[in-house]
Amino acid sequence: MNPLVEPAAARHPAASPGDAREREVLERIDRFRARQPRFKDSRITMSHGAGGKASRALVEGLIVPKLTSPALAELGDAGIVELGGVRLAMTSDTFVVRPIRFPGGSIGELAVNGTVNDLAVAGARPRYISLSLVLEEGLDAAELEREIDAIARAARAAHVDVVTGDTKVVERGHADSMYICTTGIGALDRRATLSSRALRPGDRILLSGPIGEHGTAILLARGELGLAADVVSDTRSLWPVVDALLEEVGPFLRTMRDATRGGVASVLNELAAASGVAVTVDEKCVPVSADVQGACELLGIDPMYVANEGKLVAAVAPEAADAALAALRAVPGCEAAALVATVGEAPAGLVLVDTAFGGRRVMDLLVGDPLPRIC
Repeated sequence: MNPLVEPAAARHPAASPGDAREREVLERIDRFRARQPRFKDSRITMSHGAGGKASRALVEGLIVPKLTSPALAELGDAGIVELGGVRLAMTSDTFVVRPIRFPGGSIGELAVNGTVNDLAVAGARPRYISLSLVLEEGLDAAELEREIDAIARAARAAHVDVVTGDTKVVERGHADSMYICTTGIGALDRRATLSSRALRPGDRILLSGPIGEHGTAILLARGELGLAADVVSDTRSLWPVVDALLEEVGPFLRTMRDATRGGVASVLNELAAASGVAVTVDEKCVPVSADVQGACELLGIDPMYVANEGKLVAAVAPEAADAALAALRAVPGCEAAALVATVGEAPAGLVLVDTAFGGRRVMDLLVGDPLPRIC
Protein backbone atom coordinates (compact mmCIF):
# COMPACT_ATOMS: atom_id res chain seq x y z
CA MET A 1 0.00 0.00 0.00
CA ASN A 2 1.33 3.43 -0.90
CA PRO A 3 1.75 5.73 2.12
CA LEU A 4 -0.66 8.60 2.45
CA VAL A 5 1.37 11.77 2.84
CA GLU A 6 -0.19 15.10 3.64
CA PRO A 7 1.38 18.42 4.69
CA ALA A 8 1.27 19.26 8.38
CA ALA A 9 -1.41 21.89 7.72
CA ALA A 10 -3.83 19.15 6.72
CA ARG A 11 -3.85 17.96 10.32
CA HIS A 12 -5.17 21.26 11.68
CA PRO A 13 -8.83 21.32 12.80
CA ALA A 14 -9.78 23.89 10.15
CA ALA A 15 -11.49 22.25 7.18
CA SER A 16 -9.54 22.10 3.93
CA PRO A 17 -9.57 20.01 0.74
CA GLY A 18 -6.52 18.16 2.04
CA ASP A 19 -8.25 17.48 5.36
CA ALA A 20 -11.34 16.06 3.65
CA ARG A 21 -9.21 13.96 1.31
CA GLU A 22 -7.24 12.53 4.25
CA ARG A 23 -10.45 11.61 6.12
CA GLU A 24 -11.91 9.95 3.04
CA VAL A 25 -8.81 7.83 2.41
CA LEU A 26 -8.44 6.87 6.06
CA GLU A 27 -12.10 5.85 6.29
CA ARG A 28 -11.71 3.71 3.17
CA ILE A 29 -8.63 2.01 4.63
CA ASP A 30 -10.43 1.52 7.93
CA ARG A 31 -13.37 -0.24 6.23
CA PHE A 32 -11.01 -2.50 4.31
CA ARG A 33 -8.92 -3.37 7.38
CA ALA A 34 -12.04 -4.18 9.44
CA ARG A 35 -12.84 -7.18 7.24
CA GLN A 36 -12.14 -10.59 8.69
CA PRO A 37 -8.90 -11.93 7.11
CA ARG A 38 -9.46 -14.71 4.59
CA PHE A 39 -6.85 -17.13 3.35
CA LYS A 40 -7.23 -17.40 -0.42
CA ASP A 41 -3.76 -18.41 -1.64
CA SER A 42 -3.32 -21.76 -3.36
CA ARG A 43 0.30 -22.17 -2.24
CA ILE A 44 2.39 -21.26 0.79
CA THR A 45 5.08 -18.69 0.02
CA MET A 46 7.89 -17.13 2.06
CA SER A 47 5.64 -14.11 2.63
CA HIS A 48 3.40 -16.25 4.83
CA GLY A 49 6.23 -16.45 7.37
CA ALA A 50 7.27 -12.79 7.32
CA GLY A 51 4.92 -11.50 10.02
CA GLY A 52 2.95 -9.18 7.76
CA LYS A 53 -0.31 -9.25 5.81
CA ALA A 54 0.20 -12.73 4.37
CA SER A 55 1.04 -14.13 7.81
CA ARG A 56 -2.09 -12.56 9.27
CA ALA A 57 -4.25 -14.06 6.53
CA LEU A 58 -2.72 -17.51 7.12
CA VAL A 59 -3.03 -17.44 10.91
CA GLU A 60 -6.33 -15.60 11.36
CA GLY A 61 -7.98 -16.75 8.15
CA LEU A 62 -7.07 -20.45 8.17
CA ILE A 63 -5.35 -21.76 11.30
CA VAL A 64 -7.06 -20.06 14.26
CA PRO A 65 -10.67 -20.61 13.08
CA LYS A 66 -10.04 -24.35 12.98
CA LEU A 67 -8.16 -24.53 16.30
CA THR A 68 -10.08 -21.99 18.33
CA SER A 69 -9.81 -21.97 22.12
CA PRO A 70 -10.09 -19.30 24.84
CA ALA A 71 -6.31 -19.10 25.24
CA LEU A 72 -5.68 -18.93 21.50
CA ALA A 73 -8.23 -16.16 21.00
CA GLU A 74 -5.93 -13.54 22.52
CA LEU A 75 -3.36 -14.09 19.71
CA GLY A 76 -0.50 -12.73 21.78
CA ASP A 77 3.08 -13.91 22.14
CA ALA A 78 2.01 -16.61 24.62
CA GLY A 79 -1.17 -18.37 25.68
CA ILE A 80 -2.39 -18.03 29.26
CA VAL A 81 -3.70 -21.22 30.87
CA GLU A 82 -4.57 -22.37 34.39
CA LEU A 83 -3.36 -25.63 35.87
CA GLY A 84 -4.13 -26.65 39.43
CA GLY A 85 -5.03 -23.08 40.34
CA VAL A 86 -1.75 -21.70 38.97
CA ARG A 87 -1.84 -19.34 35.99
CA LEU A 88 0.85 -20.17 33.45
CA ALA A 89 2.02 -18.70 30.18
CA MET A 90 3.02 -21.09 27.40
CA THR A 91 4.67 -20.32 24.09
CA SER A 92 6.12 -22.23 21.16
CA ASP A 93 8.55 -21.11 18.48
CA THR A 94 10.71 -22.35 15.62
CA PHE A 95 14.03 -20.78 14.68
CA VAL A 96 15.38 -20.83 11.14
CA VAL A 97 18.18 -18.40 10.43
CA ARG A 98 20.96 -18.15 7.84
CA PRO A 99 23.81 -17.94 8.71
CA ILE A 100 23.39 -19.77 12.00
CA ARG A 101 26.07 -17.54 13.57
CA PHE A 102 26.07 -13.79 13.09
CA PRO A 103 27.51 -10.68 14.77
CA GLY A 104 26.16 -10.59 18.30
CA GLY A 105 24.69 -14.09 18.50
CA SER A 106 23.76 -17.40 16.96
CA ILE A 107 20.74 -19.61 16.38
CA GLY A 108 21.25 -21.26 19.78
CA GLU A 109 21.11 -17.99 21.71
CA LEU A 110 18.24 -16.85 19.52
CA ALA A 111 16.19 -19.95 20.36
CA VAL A 112 16.49 -19.42 24.10
CA ASN A 113 16.05 -15.66 24.12
CA GLY A 114 13.20 -15.67 21.63
CA THR A 115 11.31 -18.19 23.73
CA VAL A 116 11.81 -16.52 27.10
CA ASN A 117 10.95 -13.13 25.60
CA ASP A 118 7.54 -14.34 24.41
CA LEU A 119 6.85 -15.41 27.99
CA ALA A 120 8.26 -12.22 29.49
CA VAL A 121 6.13 -9.82 27.45
CA ALA A 122 3.07 -11.88 28.43
CA GLY A 123 3.91 -10.95 32.02
CA ALA A 124 5.32 -14.35 32.99
CA ARG A 125 8.64 -15.15 34.59
CA PRO A 126 10.30 -17.73 32.29
CA ARG A 127 11.06 -21.05 34.02
CA TYR A 128 11.36 -24.02 31.65
CA ILE A 129 11.88 -24.67 27.95
CA SER A 130 11.93 -27.67 25.65
CA LEU A 131 14.48 -28.00 22.88
CA SER A 132 13.97 -29.91 19.63
CA LEU A 133 16.75 -29.99 17.04
CA VAL A 134 16.37 -30.62 13.31
CA LEU A 135 19.87 -31.29 12.03
CA GLU A 136 20.99 -31.43 8.41
CA GLU A 137 22.99 -34.42 7.27
CA GLY A 138 26.64 -33.40 7.00
CA LEU A 139 26.53 -30.77 9.77
CA ASP A 140 29.96 -30.50 11.40
CA ALA A 141 29.80 -31.98 14.91
CA ALA A 142 31.99 -29.19 16.26
CA GLU A 143 29.52 -26.65 14.91
CA LEU A 144 26.66 -28.44 16.65
CA GLU A 145 28.63 -28.52 19.91
CA ARG A 146 29.20 -24.75 19.70
CA GLU A 147 25.46 -24.18 19.38
CA ILE A 148 24.67 -26.47 22.31
CA ASP A 149 27.17 -24.47 24.36
CA ALA A 150 25.47 -21.25 23.22
CA ILE A 151 22.08 -22.65 24.27
CA ALA A 152 23.45 -23.59 27.68
CA ARG A 153 24.97 -20.13 28.24
CA ALA A 154 21.80 -18.34 27.17
CA ALA A 155 19.63 -20.57 29.39
CA ARG A 156 21.83 -19.86 32.41
CA ALA A 157 21.73 -16.12 31.71
CA ALA A 158 17.92 -16.22 31.41
CA HIS A 159 17.55 -18.44 34.52
CA VAL A 160 15.61 -21.14 32.68
CA ASP A 161 16.11 -24.90 32.56
CA VAL A 162 15.96 -27.06 29.44
CA VAL A 163 13.82 -29.96 30.65
CA THR A 164 12.99 -32.01 27.55
CA GLY A 165 13.58 -32.17 23.83
CA ASP A 166 13.98 -34.18 20.65
CA THR A 167 16.50 -34.60 17.84
CA LYS A 168 15.86 -35.39 14.19
CA VAL A 169 18.24 -35.58 11.21
CA VAL A 170 17.08 -34.73 7.68
CA GLU A 171 18.76 -35.34 4.33
CA ARG A 172 21.44 -32.99 3.06
CA GLY A 173 19.88 -29.92 1.48
CA HIS A 174 16.65 -30.15 3.51
CA ALA A 175 17.70 -27.67 6.23
CA ASP A 176 20.04 -24.70 6.61
CA SER A 177 22.48 -26.59 8.87
CA MET A 178 19.96 -26.78 11.71
CA TYR A 179 16.54 -25.64 12.85
CA ILE A 180 15.50 -25.34 16.50
CA CYS A 181 11.96 -25.74 17.88
CA THR A 182 11.16 -24.70 21.43
CA THR A 183 8.32 -24.53 23.93
CA GLY A 184 8.50 -22.30 26.98
CA ILE A 185 6.54 -22.24 30.24
CA GLY A 186 6.50 -19.48 32.83
CA ALA A 187 4.54 -18.49 35.92
CA LEU A 188 2.33 -15.45 35.40
CA ASP A 189 3.51 -12.56 37.56
CA ARG A 190 0.89 -11.25 39.97
CA ARG A 191 1.79 -7.68 39.03
CA ALA A 192 0.78 -8.26 35.41
CA THR A 193 -2.74 -7.57 34.10
CA LEU A 194 -2.00 -7.37 30.41
CA SER A 195 -4.09 -7.63 27.27
CA SER A 196 -3.54 -6.65 23.65
CA ARG A 197 -7.12 -5.30 23.75
CA ALA A 198 -6.44 -2.97 26.70
CA LEU A 199 -5.17 0.16 24.90
CA ARG A 200 -7.16 3.34 25.55
CA PRO A 201 -7.06 6.81 23.96
CA GLY A 202 -4.36 8.85 25.63
CA ASP A 203 -2.08 5.89 26.36
CA ARG A 204 1.58 6.23 25.47
CA ILE A 205 3.77 3.68 23.70
CA LEU A 206 7.42 3.13 24.51
CA LEU A 207 10.32 1.34 22.85
CA SER A 208 13.03 -0.18 25.02
CA GLY A 209 15.85 0.83 22.66
CA PRO A 210 17.11 1.26 19.09
CA ILE A 211 15.32 -0.85 16.50
CA GLY A 212 16.30 -2.95 13.49
CA GLU A 213 19.64 -4.25 14.75
CA HIS A 214 18.95 -7.98 14.51
CA GLY A 215 17.52 -8.02 10.99
CA THR A 216 20.24 -5.69 9.71
CA ALA A 217 23.01 -7.78 11.31
CA ILE A 218 21.65 -10.92 9.61
CA LEU A 219 21.44 -9.22 6.21
CA LEU A 220 24.99 -7.93 6.43
CA ALA A 221 26.34 -11.24 7.73
CA ARG A 222 25.18 -13.00 4.56
CA GLY A 223 27.64 -10.95 2.53
CA GLU A 224 25.29 -10.88 -0.46
CA LEU A 225 24.72 -7.14 -0.61
CA GLY A 226 28.26 -5.77 -0.73
CA LEU A 227 27.63 -3.64 2.38
CA ALA A 228 29.60 -3.45 5.60
CA ALA A 229 28.59 -1.78 8.87
CA ASP A 230 29.26 -2.23 12.56
CA VAL A 231 25.86 -3.71 13.45
CA VAL A 232 25.37 -6.58 15.92
CA SER A 233 22.20 -8.44 16.82
CA ASP A 234 20.36 -7.30 19.93
CA THR A 235 19.40 -10.85 21.01
CA ARG A 236 18.96 -10.90 24.80
CA SER A 237 16.53 -11.92 27.51
CA LEU A 238 13.88 -9.27 28.11
CA TRP A 239 12.76 -10.47 31.55
CA PRO A 240 14.92 -7.88 33.41
CA VAL A 241 13.25 -5.16 31.31
CA VAL A 242 9.77 -6.53 31.97
CA ASP A 243 10.50 -6.97 35.67
CA ALA A 244 11.52 -3.31 35.95
CA LEU A 245 8.33 -2.13 34.23
CA LEU A 246 6.07 -4.34 36.36
CA GLU A 247 7.76 -3.13 39.53
CA GLU A 248 7.49 0.54 38.64
CA VAL A 249 4.17 0.86 36.77
CA GLY A 250 2.52 -2.58 36.97
CA PRO A 251 -1.12 -1.45 37.40
CA PHE A 252 -0.75 1.10 34.60
CA LEU A 253 0.92 -1.27 32.12
CA ARG A 254 -1.58 -2.15 29.36
CA THR A 255 0.39 -4.62 27.27
CA MET A 256 3.86 -5.53 25.98
CA ARG A 257 5.14 -7.16 22.81
CA ASP A 258 8.58 -8.11 21.52
CA ALA A 259 9.05 -6.73 18.03
CA THR A 260 10.45 -9.71 16.12
CA ARG A 261 9.16 -10.67 12.64
CA GLY A 262 7.63 -7.68 10.93
CA GLY A 263 9.28 -5.31 13.40
CA VAL A 264 7.71 -2.52 15.40
CA ALA A 265 5.33 -1.64 12.55
CA SER A 266 3.63 -5.04 12.73
CA VAL A 267 3.32 -4.91 16.52
CA LEU A 268 1.69 -1.47 16.45
CA ASN A 269 -0.75 -2.52 13.72
CA GLU A 270 -1.72 -5.64 15.66
CA LEU A 271 -2.29 -3.66 18.88
CA ALA A 272 -4.29 -0.94 17.11
CA ALA A 273 -6.53 -3.54 15.47
CA ALA A 274 -7.00 -5.58 18.64
CA SER A 275 -7.98 -2.58 20.78
CA GLY A 276 -9.90 -0.68 18.10
CA VAL A 277 -7.79 2.44 18.55
CA ALA A 278 -5.52 4.63 16.46
CA VAL A 279 -1.79 4.85 17.07
CA THR A 280 0.22 7.88 15.98
CA VAL A 281 3.99 7.50 15.87
CA ASP A 282 6.32 10.48 16.20
CA GLU A 283 9.01 9.43 13.71
CA LYS A 284 11.70 11.71 15.08
CA CYS A 285 11.41 10.03 18.50
CA VAL A 286 12.01 6.48 17.22
CA PRO A 287 15.53 5.39 18.22
CA VAL A 288 17.57 4.00 15.29
CA SER A 289 21.36 3.76 15.20
CA ALA A 290 23.20 5.57 12.42
CA ASP A 291 24.55 2.28 11.01
CA VAL A 292 21.11 0.66 10.87
CA GLN A 293 19.55 3.80 9.40
CA GLY A 294 22.26 4.02 6.76
CA ALA A 295 21.98 0.36 5.76
CA CYS A 296 18.20 0.56 5.56
CA GLU A 297 18.31 3.68 3.40
CA LEU A 298 20.73 2.03 0.98
CA LEU A 299 18.48 -1.04 0.76
CA GLY A 300 15.21 0.89 0.60
CA ILE A 301 13.93 -0.67 3.84
CA ASP A 302 12.01 1.06 6.63
CA PRO A 303 13.66 0.19 10.01
CA MET A 304 10.18 -0.01 11.54
CA TYR A 305 9.65 -3.29 9.62
CA VAL A 306 13.04 -4.82 10.47
CA ALA A 307 13.19 -7.62 13.05
CA ASN A 308 14.49 -7.23 16.59
CA GLU A 309 15.35 -9.92 19.14
CA GLY A 310 15.91 -7.88 22.29
CA LYS A 311 13.53 -4.93 22.13
CA LEU A 312 10.00 -4.60 23.45
CA VAL A 313 7.06 -2.32 22.80
CA ALA A 314 5.10 -1.32 25.91
CA ALA A 315 1.81 0.58 26.19
CA VAL A 316 1.11 2.43 29.44
CA ALA A 317 -1.52 4.75 30.85
CA PRO A 318 -0.58 8.40 30.26
CA GLU A 319 -0.04 9.18 33.94
CA ALA A 320 2.64 6.46 34.15
CA ALA A 321 4.52 7.26 30.93
CA ASP A 322 7.38 9.23 32.49
CA ALA A 323 7.89 6.68 35.28
CA ALA A 324 7.88 3.82 32.77
CA LEU A 325 10.46 5.59 30.62
CA ALA A 326 12.72 6.19 33.62
CA ALA A 327 12.38 2.54 34.67
CA LEU A 328 13.37 1.38 31.18
CA ARG A 329 16.38 3.68 30.95
CA ALA A 330 17.65 2.38 34.30
CA VAL A 331 17.98 -1.17 32.87
CA PRO A 332 21.40 -1.88 31.32
CA GLY A 333 21.06 -1.90 27.55
CA CYS A 334 17.91 0.26 27.56
CA GLU A 335 19.52 3.66 28.02
CA ALA A 336 18.10 4.83 24.67
CA ALA A 337 14.50 3.84 25.48
CA ALA A 338 11.98 6.35 24.17
CA LEU A 339 8.35 7.41 24.14
CA VAL A 340 7.44 7.04 20.48
CA ALA A 341 3.67 7.02 20.00
CA THR A 342 0.30 8.13 21.36
CA VAL A 343 -2.99 6.22 21.30
CA GLY A 344 -6.08 7.99 19.97
CA GLU A 345 -9.68 7.19 19.08
CA ALA A 346 -9.67 7.50 15.30
CA PRO A 347 -9.08 6.25 12.72
CA ALA A 348 -9.64 3.06 14.69
CA GLY A 349 -7.31 0.19 13.85
CA LEU A 350 -4.79 2.30 11.93
CA VAL A 351 -1.22 3.36 12.63
CA LEU A 352 -0.18 6.80 11.43
CA VAL A 353 3.29 8.31 11.36
CA ASP A 354 4.03 11.99 11.86
CA THR A 355 7.14 12.14 9.72
CA ALA A 356 10.33 14.00 10.52
CA PHE A 357 9.69 16.37 7.59
CA GLY A 358 6.22 17.41 8.77
CA GLY A 359 3.90 15.08 6.86
CA ARG A 360 1.72 12.19 7.88
CA ARG A 361 1.47 8.71 6.40
CA VAL A 362 -0.18 5.39 7.10
CA MET A 363 2.15 2.67 8.38
CA ASP A 364 0.48 -0.53 7.24
CA LEU A 365 1.31 -4.17 7.87
CA LEU A 366 4.32 -5.56 6.05
CA VAL A 367 3.66 -6.66 2.47
CA GLY A 368 5.88 -9.38 0.99
CA ASP A 369 9.04 -10.85 2.48
CA PRO A 370 12.03 -8.49 2.28
CA LEU A 371 13.95 -10.21 5.10
CA PRO A 372 13.63 -14.02 4.93
CA ARG A 373 14.75 -16.36 7.71
CA ILE A 374 15.93 -13.88 10.30
CA CYS A 375 14.51 -15.47 13.42
